[in-house]
Amino acid sequence: MPELPEVETVRRGLDKLIVGKQIVAVDCLCEKSLPIATADVNKIIVGATILAVRRRAKMLMIDLSGNYTLLIHLKMTGQMVYRGEANWGAGHPNDSFLGNLPDRSTRVIIRLSGDNTLFFNDQRKFGWIKLYPTTEIDDLPTMRKLGPEPLIGDPWPEFIRRVRRHPRLSIKATILDQTTIAGVGNIYADESLWLAKIHPATKVEQLSDDDLKRLLDGIKKSMADSLAAGGSTARNYVKADGTRGDYLDKFAAVYNRANQPCLRCGHDIAKIRVAGRGTQYCPNCQMLQ
Repeated sequence: MPELPEVETVRRGLDKLIVGKQIVAVDCLCEKSLPIATADVNKIIVGATILAVRRRAKMLMIDLSGNYTLLIHLKMTGQMVYRGEANWGAGHPNDSFLGNLPDRSTRVIIRLSGDNTLFFNDQRKFGWIKLYPTTEIDDLPTMRKLGPEPLIGDPWPEFIRRVRRHPRLSIKATILDQTTIAGVGNIYADESLWLAKIHPATKVEQLSDDDLKRLLDGIKKSMADSLAAGGSTARNYVKADGTRGDYLDKFAAVYNRANQPCLRCGHDIAKIRVAGRGTQYCPNCQMLQ
């Protein structure tokens, strides 16, 4: 699943390319990927102008004239590719970025003014594009449950309140829960826990507010560093210009570094399972309380 920085790189790329353009046609090649009635596609989407591209947690929102919004989730293998005045792609880095489109992974084709085209590709068909009135987006059950955005405003008051709901849960499982904080996945959970010197299996009730403040600071730093590097890729995600992000090479301290020396103390990084996920940490820097 893409994490916040990876989805934000997609948002930034789309924002530069599609805002202000009109949707002139939509071709649905997979009903599961575009679960919208054909009549609504033709009445609401076709002819609309794209007003903005937004993000909430790991979801994208394309606001349209007429007060409707396309809500998009790329899931594991979703990909957005733009062809026309520019060639751009973001998402799962397979050959669709460079090959002729549509191809066998293309699920939706959105034709835009100026002879430009936006392709929604998805090998595994788990991603989707849905349509909602813009005013209803924030009230969708999924949206209402989401925790605060790490990089917007001051997330601390809401973050601490939501973390403390789970005293007996491991801290890693807690921050992976999107209702605690938005956009954190396995990579940034491991990285932020290393930055905060917290063992991933530590129970929430064992952590002080100061511990949790360091953890939130670690989440913010790891995500900000990743955005600056264009995302992690981690096999799946690339920068908005189609090149691979290099966060894992430049900044990652523990993720994907099992049996390599800790960048802080030199002890070998270990790999265990916490919250059902492969988890990398430093046994010396992150001792279990």
